[in-house]
Amino acid sequence: MKIYVKNMVCPRCIMAVETILNSLQIDYRNVSLGEIDVNDQLSDSEMMKLSNQLQAIGFEVIDDKKRQLIERIKNYIIQFIHHDKEMLKVNLSDFLAKELDYEYNYLSNLFSEVEGTTIEKYLIVQKIEKVKELIVYDELSLKEIAHQMGYSSVAYLSNQFKKVTGLTPSHFKTIGQQKRIPLDFL
Repeated sequence: MKIYVKNMVCPRCIMAVETILNSLQIDYRNVSLGEIDVNDQLSDSEMMKLSNQLQAIGFEVIDDKKRQLIERIKNYIIQFIHHDKEMLKVNLSDFLAKELDYEYNYLSNLFSEVEGTTIEKYLIVQKIEKVKELIVYDELSLKEIAHQMGYSSVAYLSNQFKKVTGLTPSHFKTIGQQKRIPLDFL
């Protein structure tokens, strides 16, 4: 049985959910971004306890099928941008269609309908947040960041960065950390 969870966006989130599952003695196969794969059907009481404990730390169980699919799209995009450098070389629309077993047009329309923005705009916001992180770390040049994030040039990255944040990357670098946004708030 799969349980879909909103706001599970990082490895620490996974560890927190595993801790809750263990404390409730719920037998599970796997916990990944946005998903819990439990071995058996949970009783209403178990589901309520799990839901309450997840809510206490900022997560939410998603019951609606459309919302579950949207959350899976978001989690794949987060994985795509923040956790796997090799994935940036893959075409996102093909990847999502294959992984979710739906035509990309359906996924795109559903995402826009439910979220009020496009998958592409959500992807750009995630990419810019990752660029912010890399700028704050100050280990790579802007040219290296552009290359790592799949931008064709520093100019293209800078233009997109300014369009999303209202700041140039160099100005952002001077104000740094206070302008970063947690992934679960994007």
